[in-house]
Amino acid sequence: MSDRDKPTQLIDEIDYEIGQDNVQAKIGPFGLDIHNPVFLIAGLGVVAFVLGTLMLPEEATALFAASRDYVTGNFSWFFILAGNIFVLFGLALIVSPLGSVRLGGADATPDYGYPGWFAMLFAAGMGIGLMFYGVSEPLSHFSSSFANTAGSPESWAPLAGAPGDAEAATRLAMAATIYHWALHPWAMYAVVALALGLFCYNKGLPLSIRSAFYPIFGDRIWGWTGHIIDVVAVFATLFGLATSLGFGAEQASAGLNYLFGLSQSDATKVGLIVAITGVATISVLAGLDGGVKRASEINMVLAFLLLVFTLIAGPTAELVSLFFGSLGAYITELPALSQPFNREDANYSQGWTAFYWAWWISWSPFVGMFIARVSRGRTVREFLICVMLIPSLVCVLWMSVFGGTAIMQVVNDGFTGAADAALPTQLFEMLSQLPLAGITSLIGIILVLVFFITSSDSGSLVIDTITSGGQIDGPVPQRVFWCTFEGLVAIALLLGGGLGALQAMAVTTGFPFAALLLLMCVAIVMGLMQEYRIDKSARGSLKTRET
Repeated sequence: MSDRDKPTQLIDEIDYEIGQDNVQAKIGPFGLDIHNPVFLIAGLGVVAFVLGTLMLPEEATALFAASRDYVTGNFSWFFILAGNIFVLFGLALIVSPLGSVRLGGADATPDYGYPGWFAMLFAAGMGIGLMFYGVSEPLSHFSSSFANTAGSPESWAPLAGAPGDAEAATRLAMAATIYHWALHPWAMYAVVALALGLFCYNKGLPLSIRSAFYPIFGDRIWGWTGHIIDVVAVFATLFGLATSLGFGAEQASAGLNYLFGLSQSDATKVGLIVAITGVATISVLAGLDGGVKRASEINMVLAFLLLVFTLIAGPTAELVSLFFGSLGAYITELPALSQPFNREDANYSQGWTAFYWAWWISWSPFVGMFIARVSRGRTVREFLICVMLIPSLVCVLWMSVFGGTAIMQVVNDGFTGAADAALPTQLFEMLSQLPLAGITSLIGIILVLVFFITSSDSGSLVIDTITSGGQIDGPVPQRVFWCTFEGLVAIALLLGGGLGALQAMAVTTGFPFAALLLLMCVAIVMGLMQEYRIDKSARGSLKTRET
């Protein structure tokens, strides 16, 4: 028996036992697969959360604010340091011999060609966040830097201000924005995706978060150690998704108010979440190819059209120059932006970076599992270069075009409508200064709603996979359960504190999962070293036979 056969045989036996348990437990109340404690714990927990928040909204608001302030105030350094570790970890694997290991084994071939694979990586990188913050973040940082608020306890960034210098303020604003949307978040996603791909394709383990910790905990991942890991992953993913859905409801409501005068009341936002969650549920019932894939394709076409239109209708030459200049500014200012200790920029490091890092970490099981499912057959080096680089460039382009257009409107035209508007409305104010404003604003609303649908149905499938022990196709009622309660959690958070509550739960649940991601890096190295030794031994045996 070869070295490669031994772990495979062991895992086959484990899978068989789990499979038998699944068969016996599929018959449950309402058609739910309740054999796995993860579903019961996570399901009961989310039901209790929704009921408690809706019954005690004032107390919930105070609790959310206190938890957010405590975590960001005391642990922003931890989030920033962890983000740096993930980037350095990915870069180190790219240049190390371990980068030659292939996901799926030495003989595996990619399931998708480069064009299709890049398109899906691009799809994973797009979301409600880019729609919500594409204009608002660059514009916010520009306004703060231009007004020279840097250096105060409420400083926007750990960079010198640029009072009255529009060019310098733009440069600093774009550097600070790209820091939040480029290498660091994609390194977080890459860690989870690489772990899932390695231990699922190379070791034959189920497609579940607990599988990534097999080198560290061994068979204990099938017990309560694994249950706790998966429960933490479920809550992180659920509240990360709820944050995105809440942002989507806020922005869609603002857009409808801007175009049609529809009230921006809580009732409108709740109605939007209910309606879109219903559509997302139908998409979930259609499955990955029938629902999620089709909605994602619609997203990509609309997003591309809106991006190209804004680039052409806006100050094209300046935006192209800004794209390359922003990349240079990001590289230059990265050491200051990513410094985790002795920071005085509380507003930026706690209000922006800590929240973003927690949000990306909470999304990492969702995005990571998607990336893992489409990346079989790639070498680790190829995987990391593409996953960390391609989506990062797309995000830089998006921020440069949308944020840059809004900044140029202030600098060149003196238009401050977007800068003075509330965050959810800033995109539509920026589009109002371009031709065909009514049509593009309507496309923007549709994009937000379709992103809402794809986030909800894709997230439901991922959470269902985790809570069903790694099954790709869990019971349909279970998928509906998670899709429904994602919407209910978003409603509860909006009614229990609005955007602040959304941010609070993303930060609070992202914090423990950040520790798991650091541990996951150790497991990845252990797994890759074993695969590298096996591949090296196999190559040596082949060379011996040839001679």
